[in-house]
Amino acid sequence: MASAGVVAAAVVVAALAAFCATDPLRLGSMVDFPGFEAHPVELPDAAEMPPHADAGERLRGAEIRFRGEVQGPESVAFDPRGRGPYTGVADGRVLVWDGARWAYFAHASPAWTADRCGGPKASPTEYLRDEHVCGRALGIRFDKRTGDLYIADAYFGLSKVGPEGGLATPLATEAEGVRFNFTNDLDLDADGNVYFTDSSVLYQRRHFMQLVFSGDASGRLLKYNPQTKETTVLHRNLQFPNGVSLSKDGSFFVFCEGSRGRLSRYWLKGEKAGTVDLFAILPGFPDNVRTNDKGEFWVAIHCRRSAYARLLSHRVQLRKFLLSLPIPAKYHYLMQIGGNLHALIIKYSPEGEVLDILEDTKGQVVRAVSEVEEKDGKLWIGSVLMPFIAVFDYAKESG
Repeated sequence: MASAGVVAAAVVVAALAAFCATDPLRLGSMVDFPGFEAHPVELPDAAEMPPHADAGERLRGAEIRFRGEVQGPESVAFDPRGRGPYTGVADGRVLVWDGARWAYFAHASPAWTADRCGGPKASPTEYLRDEHVCGRALGIRFDKRTGDLYIADAYFGLSKVGPEGGLATPLATEAEGVRFNFTNDLDLDADGNVYFTDSSVLYQRRHFMQLVFSGDASGRLLKYNPQTKETTVLHRNLQFPNGVSLSKDGSFFVFCEGSRGRLSRYWLKGEKAGTVDLFAILPGFPDNVRTNDKGEFWVAIHCRRSAYARLLSHRVQLRKFLLSLPIPAKYHYLMQIGGNLHALIIKYSPEGEVLDILEDTKGQVVRAVSEVEEKDGKLWIGSVLMPFIAVFDYAKESG
C-alpha cells in the first residue's frame, strides 16, 4: 500500500499538471522525450550529510554586483595578470569586466551572430531556444603559463582562445566516436592536460532539468592531451558529472556528480593513480568546484535536496509516471528543491573535511549558486540562473 508521502506527492503533482497546461513559460517536460527512462539515484542517508549549518545565514551579507548586466554568469575567472572577472553568459559569449563595463572577450560558436544570439532578454532561460546555435560557455579556466582561456561550451565542446580573445579554436568534440552532448566544466594540470566533464550523451544543456529528473547515467569524465590531441574517457556511467578541480599538489582532482550529490576524487599520482574514491557527501545539487590558494575546495551547491527529491530517488516507477505528465520542468525542479531557490556553499579541506558552510536558506540575497572563485579574500559567486554576480567578503567576515 502506498505511503501517505507518496500519495501526497502524486496529488500535488497532478494538481500542478492541470495548472501548467496553460502556463506560458514552458521549459519543456519529459513529454518532449517519448520513451524516456528513469534511473534509480543512489542518495546517501540523511545521517551521512554534513552536520554543520550556517545559523547566521552569512550569504545574506553578500553584495550583489552587475545586476541586469550579466545573464546567467555560471563560471567566474581572473586571468594570470589578475584582470577580470571574466564570465560566460547566457547568449553564448564570454565577457570581461574592464574596470568600467562588461566587454566582449570570446565565443565558441562559429554561427554566433548578434542578431540571433545577442540582445537583452528577461531571464537566462529565454536564451535556451537558440543555445544549440549560439553556444553556452560553462566552465572557463586560464592556463596560467600562456594566458590562454579554455572554455567548456555545452554545445561546441572543449576549446581555447588566446589572451586577446575572439573566436575560440575547437580542441575536442568527441571521444570514442561519441560526440560530446553537454560539455560542462574543466581544469588543467601543470603539463597542460585538460580534465573535463560531458554531463550526458542523451540530454543537452537546454534540457538539464530533465537530465536531473531522469537520473540518466551516461555522463563521462574525460582527459584531453594537448601533445597527442587525443581525448580519452577516464570514467563513465556517471549521473550528471559537473564541476572539476585539481588539488594544489596535482596528485588528484575532484569532480561532482550532480544527481547523486557527491564529490569524488580521481587519483593522478601514486599507488592509487587511475582510481576513483568518494571524497565528500553533499546535501544538495552541486555545480562547479574551485580550489583556493591554500588547496581547499569551494563547492557551489545550487540548492539543498528536498524530501520529495529523496522520496522519488529510489521509487523509479512513480517518478517515471509523474514525469510523464505534461508538467513544465520548472515545477518539478521547484519540488526537488523545496519550493524556492536558495544557496549553499561548502568549503572542504584537501582531505575532504568540512571547513565551513555559507548559506542563504530563503534565497533572500543569493540563489542557485554555480561557482565560487576565491580571490584576495573575496568570494566571487556565479549563478547559471541569476542576472548578477554576488561578492562575499570572506576575509573580513572570517577575521
